This record gives sequence, C-alpha cells and structure tokens, in this order.
Amino acid sequence: MTRRQSLPVHAITVEEVVAGADRLARMVRSSGYQPDTVIAVARGGFMPARFVCDFLGVSRLMSVKVQHYAAGAHAGRQARVTVPLGGPIEGEQVLVVDDVNDSGKTLQALRPYLDDLHPASVRTAVLHEKQVTACPADFVAERIREWRWMLYPWAVVEDVGQFLRDMQPVPATRKEAMSRLNAEHGLRLDDAELDRVLFFGGIRLDQG
Repeated sequence: MTRRQSLPVHAITVEEVVAGADRLARMVRSSGYQPDTVIAVARGGFMPARFVCDFLGVSRLMSVKVQHYAAGAHAGRQARVTVPLGGPIEGEQVLVVDDVNDSGKTLQALRPYLDDLHPASVRTAVLHEKQVTACPADFVAERIREWRWMLYPWAVVEDVGQFLRDMQPVPATRKEAMSRLNAEHGLRLDDAELDRVLFFGGIRLDQG
C-alpha cells in the first residue's frame, strides 16, 4: 500500500484472538467440515491456528510461510511461498488458518501450491477479512468494512518499531513518540509496551 501520513491502526488483544478462533472453530464444525490437518500461515497464523486445533481436537498442525507484507504496512514483492510444508497432505482434509486476509494475495499464492500436494480438500479461515480482498476465505471471524492496519499482539515490536522509524522527523523523546503514535495511528501504548518496542527494535529516544 502507499504510505500515508496517518495510518489507522486497530490493536488486537489476545482475548480477541481467542474469541475469533472460537468463532472460526464453531463455523467449521457447523459447516460439517472435518479437517485432518490444520496449516498455519506463518507467521501471523500460528496463534489462531493453535487455538483452532485445540477447539476442534485436531492434533496435526503444520505451517507454511508466504511472504508479502513487511513490517509496519510496507508491501513486499508479489506473494509467494518461501518456506514449504514440512510433511505430506495427500488425501487430507486441510484447513488453512491465517490472521488477516487483506488483498487476498496470500491465499491466492497458497492455492496452486497446496493443490500440487494433492489434498482431498482445502478450506481457508481467517480472523479478519477486509472488503478489498480479491480472494475471500471460506470462514471469517470478523469482516472489516473500513480499512485499517490490524496490529496483532505478536507483531507489536515489529510494526510499531517500523511506524516510529517511518515518522518524519523521527521522534526525539518517549513522550513525543507516544503522542505521535496516538495522533498518526490511534495507538495508545503503556510504558511496558513502548519499552519493548524501543529495546528490541533498537530505537534510542531521550527519556523526556
């Protein structure tokens, strides 16, 4: 996407992730689909996929990585599988789980890759799906009608760190960083969250 001065962000809590995975699992069960294998789309699909496995009683969890978006809403190159599955899925009923279905390019890249592995069937499930997607998922916990960047708890350091580095000029103090994250992205971080972003993101700011 094109970088903007103001990028609306929706911060997702762990509790919302659990509730979303619960809704997905109930949808899958109500549909009559019985997956033998759940595939998490790395990296955002790991946590919701594990909850879905727990709720549906599926023990076989695998992962595949599709590279598209980089940190902080920077678009990468065309979506493609960069880390393949670690085992066979031939003849399996497969459920693919990801955090967000934005443009649809991730799911589009996965379809031919998975088809070549000859599963019996493939269904897709996401926590959030945006209206702009070109490839709707089969199961969606929540549809996002007004575009905004979804900030998941497993990506706070990566994404917020990139938001700070992209600011022009870069904030000089912690107080300024907090203020501009709120003004430009609608984000309110507590001190512990900001500490993690700065420490692990290698960002040095004055204490003011």
